[in-house]
Amino acid sequence: MEPFVYQIGLGEDDERLDKWISGTLPDLSRSYIQKCIKEQAVLINGKPQKASYRLRVEDEIVFDVPEAVEPNIEAEDISLSILYEDEDVLVVDKPKGMVVHPAPGHYSGTLANAVMYHCKDRLSGINGVMRPGIVHRIDRDTTGSLLICKNDHAHNVIAEQLKEHTITRKYRAIVHGVITLDAGTVDAPIGRDPKERKKMAVTNINGKTAVTHYTVLQRFRDYTYIECQLETGRTHQIRVHMASIGHPLLGDEVYSSIRAPYHLEGQTLHAMTLGFIHPVTREYVEVTAPLPEYFEHLLHIL
Repeated sequence: MEPFVYQIGLGEDDERLDKWISGTLPDLSRSYIQKCIKEQAVLINGKPQKASYRLRVEDEIVFDVPEAVEPNIEAEDISLSILYEDEDVLVVDKPKGMVVHPAPGHYSGTLANAVMYHCKDRLSGINGVMRPGIVHRIDRDTTGSLLICKNDHAHNVIAEQLKEHTITRKYRAIVHGVITLDAGTVDAPIGRDPKERKKMAVTNINGKTAVTHYTVLQRFRDYTYIECQLETGRTHQIRVHMASIGHPLLGDEVYSSIRAPYHLEGQTLHAMTLGFIHPVTREYVEVTAPLPEYFEHLLHIL
C-alpha cells in the first residue's frame, strides 16, 4: 500500500496528531492509530512523534499504513433491531455509534459481526469477508434503516437499484438556523475537500453529481427540523449539502463550526424511510425506522 502523505495547511494546525489522523482516516480506530504511531509507522517531517504531538503549519505527515490482512470476522451475539426480514433481504435499525463493517481497529462490535450471527451462513459474499451482505452504508453516528442482502442475487439487484438511484431514501435531520423556504433542492457536486482531506466538500474538482431534496417539517427559534430525500448517495451528502447552504446539522463535529449546546454524539441524522423493489418478488417494499429516543427528546426541548 502506498504511504499516506499530507502537508498541514492553515487552519489545520494545533490539533493532536492521533486526533487528526482519526478524522482524516475515519475507518481506523483511535487505538489502532496510536499503535501505528508507537510503532513509528507515522513520521512528521521524517521523524517519529508522540500521539499527543501538536501539528504545525507545513508539517509533512507520512503514514506508512500497514498492509491490511483480512482477518476472520467473527459472528457476535449483538442485539439487532429488525425492521423487515425474509429469505433474501434484511433491514435493520442501526443504533448511533455502531460501525457498519469491520476495518483496522474495528474488527468486532460492528453491524457486520451482528448480522453474521443472526444470518449464520446466509449472506451475500460479493463485497468480501469484511462486508458480508453489506450493499450500502451509513455513518457511525447516523441512525436508522440499513439494507442487508442474504444472497448474491439480491445483492446484484439492490446494487443496480442504488446505481440507478431508484431506491427511496428519506432522512430526518435537525439543522442550525431557520430555513425560510418550505422546500428546496441542493444540486451541487461532492468530492474530497481539496484543502482538508478529512472532509468532503461541494467542489468541481473531481466532484460527482449529488442531489438532495429537503422539506421543512418544523421550525424552532434557532433550528429547523427537516426531511431530506436522496437522489444520489455520496459520502456525507446531506451533511455537506446542508452545510453548504448555511444550515449545518446539529451536532456535526466535522461540517459545523457551531458548538452544540446539547450533549450529542455526532450529527442529528436519522435514515428513516427505505424503499426498494424486492429482488425476487419484484414488489415494492418500504420500511420505516422510528426516530431514536435522543432525537424525539430534542424535538421536545428545542
